[in-house]
Formats: sequence, structure tokens, C-alpha cells
Amino acid sequence: MPSTPRYAIGIDLGTTNTAVAYVDLAAGAARGGARPIRCFEIPQLVAPGELGTKPVLPSFVYLPGAHDLPAGSTALPWDAGRTYAVGELAREQGARVPGRLVASAKSWLCHGGVDRTAAILPWDAPEDVPRISPVEASRRYLQHVREAWNDRMAGDEAARFERQLLLLTVPASFDEVARELTVQAARDAGLPHVVLLEEPLAAFYAWLAAHDAAERDALPDGALILVCDVGGGTSDFSIIGVCVEADGTRRFERLAVGDHLMLGGDNMDYALGRTVEAEIAGGPGRLDVRRWHQLVHQCRRAKERLLGEDAPEAVDVTVAGTGSRLIAGTLKGTLTRAEAERLLLDGFFPETPLDAPLQQGRRRGLTELGLPYEADPAITRHLAAFWRRARPYLREQTGRTALFPDYLLFNGGVFTPAPLRARLRGIVRDWFRDVAGADWTPTELSNPRLDLAVAMGAAYYGLVRRGEGIRVGSGSARTYYVGVAADQPEDAVHHAVCLVPRGAEEGFVGRLTDVTFEALANHPVTFHLYSSTTRTGDALGDVVALPADEVVALPPIRTALPFGKKAVARRVPVQLRVELTEVGTLALWCDSVHTEHCWQLQFDVRQEPETDVPEAPAGHPLDPDRLDDATAVLRQVFSGDDLPDDLPDGLPDGLWERLEDVLEQPRADWPMPVLRKLADALLPLPRDRSAAHEVLWFDLLGYGLRPGYGDPVDAWRVDQAWKNYLEALHFPAEEANRLAWWRFWRRIGGGLPAAKQEQVYYDARPYVQLRVQTRKPHPIYSRRMKLPEKHEAWMTLASFERLSVDIKTTLGHLLLQAIKQDKPRPATMWALARLGARHPVYGPQDRLVPPDEVAGWLKTILTLPPPRRDYVAYALAQMARRTGDRDRDVPEDWFQQVYRWLRKMDDADHYRALLDATDPAPDHPGQRWLLGEPLPDAGHALLDPQGIAVRTR
Repeated sequence: MPSTPRYAIGIDLGTTNTAVAYVDLAAGAARGGARPIRCFEIPQLVAPGELGTKPVLPSFVYLPGAHDLPAGSTALPWDAGRTYAVGELAREQGARVPGRLVASAKSWLCHGGVDRTAAILPWDAPEDVPRISPVEASRRYLQHVREAWNDRMAGDEAARFERQLLLLTVPASFDEVARELTVQAARDAGLPHVVLLEEPLAAFYAWLAAHDAAERDALPDGALILVCDVGGGTSDFSIIGVCVEADGTRRFERLAVGDHLMLGGDNMDYALGRTVEAEIAGGPGRLDVRRWHQLVHQCRRAKERLLGEDAPEAVDVTVAGTGSRLIAGTLKGTLTRAEAERLLLDGFFPETPLDAPLQQGRRRGLTELGLPYEADPAITRHLAAFWRRARPYLREQTGRTALFPDYLLFNGGVFTPAPLRARLRGIVRDWFRDVAGADWTPTELSNPRLDLAVAMGAAYYGLVRRGEGIRVGSGSARTYYVGVAADQPEDAVHHAVCLVPRGAEEGFVGRLTDVTFEALANHPVTFHLYSSTTRTGDALGDVVALPADEVVALPPIRTALPFGKKAVARRVPVQLRVELTEVGTLALWCDSVHTEHCWQLQFDVRQEPETDVPEAPAGHPLDPDRLDDATAVLRQVFSGDDLPDDLPDGLPDGLWERLEDVLEQPRADWPMPVLRKLADALLPLPRDRSAAHEVLWFDLLGYGLRPGYGDPVDAWRVDQAWKNYLEALHFPAEEANRLAWWRFWRRIGGGLPAAKQEQVYYDARPYVQLRVQTRKPHPIYSRRMKLPEKHEAWMTLASFERLSVDIKTTLGHLLLQAIKQDKPRPATMWALARLGARHPVYGPQDRLVPPDEVAGWLKTILTLPPPRRDYVAYALAQMARRTGDRDRDVPEDWFQQVYRWLRKMDDADHYRALLDATDPAPDHPGQRWLLGEPLPDAGHALLDPQGIAVRTR
């Protein structure tokens, strides 16, 4: 960006629409001293091959197939070879062919359960449709805006979009990873310099820009402004305080922001869609994915008409057919204004008391397109919870005893209809009448265009950064912490050091000079970071105990700190340094205390969820000396030196029992820190003393590393274990060794990346699929593989959840053939269930076998008919389970057939409870059956875990 840009440009990169506004910094101010803020009418394709301009760019990407659109339909004046569409054409064409439409990319940017840089969208796309990442989709919106501006506005080089002061808005509740990914998308779009601004603040800046000094001066000292921003995919709440200085000028401070809520207009469209679906299709879940998305698109349009000005009493909703039969033909329904208001007002803005708790439990109907929307759809209950959390800080900052929001500022397209604003105003009035007075009603601060306010406010903020306009104090709304080891671990408490105090301003630089960490250089190291919007008073360097319900865990920072020429593991004292950057992100460095080394740290945006590993019950940590004794036993047995008296011949037959005696715990109770220490001791030890040693080495290491994730250093451990795959077995002729080989890779498979899982599959493919020919002998596998080994192989490959859908489908057909030729056996049914499960154990949801394919598997099994055994019941239930996401759920008729089959089982309610569970249900025996063996408890740290940074003084 040049030192003197011509324009300040605000960009609202919204879930549903992208808007752009600008201020000409070179032009003189208008009468009254204010520079005019203008909306940029964005050129875009509005129909195939037809260019038009709109005040917003719909945030959609359409990926055409070979015959979807005429040749040249996606060409743009500045790019005749463009092969995809964004904006109006993308949205309209995507309504007809939803499997090729990328939508809600912004919601995916803040979905920590997926790799947000991976090509996973469109979520419901068929296999032949190319996919892009949420970051890439965001890049395409920003690139289009840049190119469109340069085509229409850049008469010379100085006016080019990328050379201007660019203010890009994000939800106030975006975590650090989502902010960094937004900046990355901008950088990838050719915008290397952007400044982030929180959307509720931008909305308030828009109000400041649109109102004169007299209106601003009417805001009294101590007043509180509650900003309610509900957009297409998220809900965002902020509170701004008013302070009158001695000279009468107004100062504004942002006092509180809410947590991230994935809840907005999209959810309302889905709710309306389910209502109309029941009318036109005879019940919920009856429409296929394509027509369902058509219906949601039609309901969104109907909602905007029915809740807008001069609204009709009813709107017809039509879903195009795909065949000649009635259910496959065109379907028509009607949505009335009264019905729409009832559904949205009662479902999303219900009248509720201020102390109403959030509803917990299932997300019935709120999981769409794979996104984990909030379990409680009531925006009013979330708003009440936000106010309750903010109350102590508001009282501290304002000194007010009677706390209530004096003003409401609405933002987001959801609040365009007046009935929704009126409902929320009335609810807030009822909450605070006891303290504000019986006749009190909060005053609404109006912005003229809710769909453009954020972009216009961002452009105004560009003026503020140049010394014009009114600045809102907006230091960090969160306190940030880094986790440290605790002398006395406590349940549901994180021990940490304050890294960034609440209220820290942009440009803040802090260094923990009083807190030194010991990091294991040239070895994986992990820092755990937390943030809180509710804690106050914590200063830089304070050592605190954080109740788990007061903080949010950020994705961990995982890295290796290279040190020295020999790259050996050594402990290096380091200190952390942090900066709140001008861009609006958190930058972290690790500085060596005794040398000049400095390492910049990055959040792990590809993290696998670690919440699947259960926490251990409260208890006392094991004596580290006992663990040292146990690892010494391992070294003695596998290295053959200084054998213990009770294992005089070095044979491993009694090793399990010996370890249990040393640790004074049965193996089932060994917590994860113990298991990982044993695994670390085993990894460098030889396994070739005998065939029995090799079997036990694989069994012990697999048991200690299971399930391959859950500890911060597991990725490194699994990478070290992979060397044994390349080395193969030392005793491949022994069946016991081959069985142990398969068990081992199944146990740690959750830690294997997709490429390694696929390598195991392709190496084994000619030996488990005899139709596949090979001339190259394998050092382990044989084409005359016996049934026990074949079962182990099938179960291992089926547990690899990162395999492609094609591979999983092939394995499923192989298993079905084996089941039909023999009978349903526990091993084959378990493997089939793992391949076809609707709720993955650890894998990405975009690698799930499609529901129609799984329905075919159910048909094959139910046609046999299968024996009424628990392993059959669990397998059927896992493959037919509800998720709340119709892109994952099997068709309703097959769900019902499984339901009827389970009714005839003894204890039928037990199996049907699993079938009906839309959440993962980790405590259900059927889910534990799918895991194969219990997961280790997280446990308490015995010592400072190897490779994890720990605090020292």
C-alpha cells in the first residue's frame, strides 16, 4: 500500500453477501466537513454471459460442469477464460444445481473441526465435482472485487484496488485462526495489505458517519449501546460505552464482545424449508439433496418478501422436478406471512427471561451442509447469556448499579424486516423494566442500509485511521493466556500465564520476562493458548488458574525449534513474545534466553479434534520413579541387558504382568501420559530378538500410542513409528507376527495422514482383493492369506477414515461379497460399519461414503436376512444413524427399515437409542463397539511431557 492511498475502501466479506464502500481521500470534504461514503456497485455476472452491477456480490462460487452452461457463460470483461462464477449468477445457477455451489465459506473459516485450507467445498458435491477450500472461496470473492474495481475505478496505477487503504471486516467473535485465514485469503487474492475491523464496530462507525454532532451529543454519559449483528451465518454481540469528557466531547469504548455463534439467516431458511418440505413432500427428510437445496433457496426468497415492506399475505414456493412420477415431479407449496413470522419469531426470537439457560443436547435440524450450528437456535437466549457474562465487567467499567442497554443498534440482513427488530426490542424492554422503569424502552439507533452498513462503517474507519472522524476505543476484547505445567493438576482447570491483557491496544508488544519456558529443541514442541472474554484484571505475566468454563481453547501452536548444527534434542530456555499486529492478528515469537535464536510460532489450522480422548477422573499422579522402573524393564527385555530376576531368560511372556506390578495399576487404567512414556521408551528399542519379542513390541507400542492422536507430540511419534512400516516385519513367516502387524496399524491409524493410509491400502490391495493382479511379491502378505489375518486386514483398512470415498466403497463391496459367501461375522460387520458409519470417529466428514451407497449396503444385509446378534444390530445402527445433516443421512425409508429390524431385538430401545442419537454419543456401548477398544484417559501429567514447553523460574 502506498503511503498516500487515494481511497479508503471498506470490504464486508459476508457469509451471504460481500459489500464494498469507499471514501475518496483526494477529494475535498463536503459541506459540514464530512467526506461522503459511497457504495461501490459491483460488476458481476447476473445471468450466463450477461454482466450487470449490484450493490452487493452474493458470496457464492459456482463450479460448472461440462454441460451446465453454454460456452463462455462465465467469461468476464477482464478474464475471458474464467471457468467459474461468483456472485448473482453463481447463486441462481447453484439453486438449480446445488451440488456445484460453494456457499457459507465464511462459516467454514471458523469451523475448527475441519482443515480449513483443504479442498472440502461444496460439502455435498458428487465425486466428479472439483472442490475448493474455504480459504480459496474467500480468495475468489476478494479477487473478483479487486478485478471489478480495477476495471471500473482504476483510471491509473494509483487508483488500483490493491494500492488503497483496505479495511476488511470480520466477526468480533472470530478466533485468531479464522482471522489469520482471512488475511491469508486476502493475500492470495493479491491484497498484501489489509486491516481487519470487527463487524459490530464497523456497524457503529456507520452510525457515527451517518449522524451529526447533535445526534451524537444526545447520547448521555455512561450510556450503553448493545450491538446485535445477525448475518447469514453468524450472530455477533458487542457492547459500546459512552463517556462524556470534561469538555463535553463524547468518547466511545467497546466494552464487551460475545463468543462465536454459528447461527444466523441460513438457519432460518432451513427452518422454513423443513416446514414447506413437510407440506409438499409428506414429511421431513423426504426430498433428495438437490431438491432440498432448491427449496431452501426458494424459502430464502420467500422470507425476504414476506418480512419486507408491502409484504404479500403468501408466496408460492416451487421445486423443480426430476422425473415423471408425482414425487419426482414439480412440487408446489405456499408459505404465508403469518407462518413465516411465527416460525422465525418463536423459533429464533422467542420471548424468554434474562436468566434463561441455553438449551443443551441435540442439534435437531441445525446441522446442515456439515456445519456445526448452535444446539440452541434461540438468538434471544444467546443474547441473554452474553449480557449475564458481560455484567461484572460492565459494572466495573461504568460504575453503574442499574445496568441495562440504553440503546440498541441492529446490523445484518436478518434484521431488515421490522417485525424481527420490534420483537427483540420488546424482549430487551421486558428484561430490564425492573431496573430501568416501567415505561422504559431501549432506543433504536438506526442505520439506513443494514446490508451495507458494515462496509460503509469500515470505509469511515479508514478516515479515523488518518486522523479524521471519531475513534471508538477498541483494545483487545479478550485476554490471552499460554498454558503451563501445574504442580498440582486440577480437573476442569487450566494453569496458564497471561500473555495479552484485556484492553491491549493495536501494536501492543509483550514479553514474558519473568516466565521462562524450557523447550526441547529439534523436537516437536507445543504451546497451548486460551482466550477469555469474561475475565478481567489479569496482567501480563500473571500466573493464573483458569476454570474451563471461563476460557476458550485456541488451536495449539505446534512446531519444531531448530537449534545447533547436529539437530540433537536438547532443552533450551526460551521466553514468549507477542504482538497485536496492525492487521488485527496475534503474532507470537519464541526467543532463546541465552542465544540470538528467535522462532515465529504459527497456529495449527489443520488440527484433528482432540476432544475424543476422555478426561481421566480425579486422582493422584503416579510416582515418576515407578515409570522410570517400567521403562527400564522395557529396555532390559528388548535390548537384552541387565535382565530382571523375574524375566531371567529375556523372553517377553510375562512382560505385561511385570509392567502392571511395577506401575501398580492394571493396564486398562494406565492413563495417556504413562502410555506415551512407555511408547517413547519402546520406539528406539530393537524388536528383532525373537518372533515373540516382535509381537509384543508391536502390541505394546500400539497399546501405548492408541489411537494415534490425543497428545500434542503424537504426530511426531506416529511419524517415528512409520519407519517400522518401511522396515517391514523381521519374522513375516509367523502368523502371530502378521496379526500383530495389522493390529498395530489399526491402533495408531487415527494418527496416520491420508497418504500413509492409502499406502498401506495399496500395498495390501492385491492380497485382500484377489482380482487385483501383481507380479511383485510382498515381504509380508500372501495371496493365500488365512481368514484370521484377512479379518485383521479388513478391520485395519476399514478403520482408516482418511481413505478416499472410492477406496472405502471398494472395500465395502469386498466385505459385502464375503458376507454373502459366508455369513455376517463380528469382524466383517465391524469393518463394514466402520466404513459406512455416519459419525466418523476421527476422520473428515468429506471422506464419508455417500448415504445412497450405504443404503445399498443396508439393503444387502437386510435381504440375507442377518442373525439377530448385537454386532449386526450395532453395525446396522451405525450405518443408518441420524446426524441432522441430510447430506450424510441415509434415505428415510432405509432408516425406517433398520428401525423396524431393531424393534425385534432384545432390549430394542438400547439399539434404537444409538440409531436416534444425532450427536456422537461416546458413552453408548455401540459407539465403544465401533472404537474397537477403549480410548486411554487423558490422565494427569507425571512429569513435564517430553517436547511440551513448560514453565520454569
